Amino acid sequence: MRILVVGAGAIGGYFGGRLLEAGCNVTFLVRPKRAAQLAETGLVIKSRFGDVALRSPPTVQASELRRDFDLILLSCKAYDLVAAVDSFTSAVRPDTVILPLLNGMRHLDLLDERFGAARVLGGQCLISAKLDDRGNILHLNDSHLLTFGEREGNRSPRIDGITAEMGKAKFELRASSVILLEMWENGSFSRRWRGSPASCVARSETSQRLAARIWRSIFWRSADRLLRARALHREPSFSNELAAP
Repeated sequence: MRILVVGAGAIGGYFGGRLLEAGCNVTFLVRPKRAAQLAETGLVIKSRFGDVALRSPPTVQASELRRDFDLILLSCKAYDLVAAVDSFTSAVRPDTVILPLLNGMRHLDLLDERFGAARVLGGQCLISAKLDDRGNILHLNDSHLLTFGEREGNRSPRIDGITAEMGKAKFELRASSVILLEMWENGSFSRRWRGSPASCVARSETSQRLAARIWRSIFWRSADRLLRARALHREPSFSNELAAP
């Protein structure tokens, strides 16, 4: 599987570096300054889960991108999303899968519009990391979880393939059947709460409450329309619309 990691900052560099460490076919799409830095110092990760020093990791710049890829791992700041998308568009083929690791959910609209929803998975990561002055990646907490999945909730062959490939790496990987719910739940909290013990409890409780309210909404709307349809002696028509939780 050919993997293009868009960006080699704290997030892309960490997960891409772990994949490269595991022997995966990874190329980093970077800007000239970062490309020169990686060529000089290599890709260095400092983590309680094991340090990594990868000399001359494969890099490419947008103007040099000539080949396509099976999986594109998108890690960038929200304000840089349009430029990042423009930079890797030429690497996308009909069966390329795009896995974004951005906070929130608004980026899905842009990716769907540009590439079509069928190519775009849901995804998020739980990690605290930063770059130091030399461009080394410093892993700051005890978590390095990457969660992803089909946005419709099904378990597809491509999810199995990605799981098999990325499962080789030294980070926690989880395929989720409710990835959109998890993305919404994670993005609904203020940044100042994230990473605290209180936020872990709150996220768990909120996730359970939200899931329960969604399923109650589905049940009562379905039951109401079934009764109405029976009263009118016709087959019911169910809607995918959900009541606001």
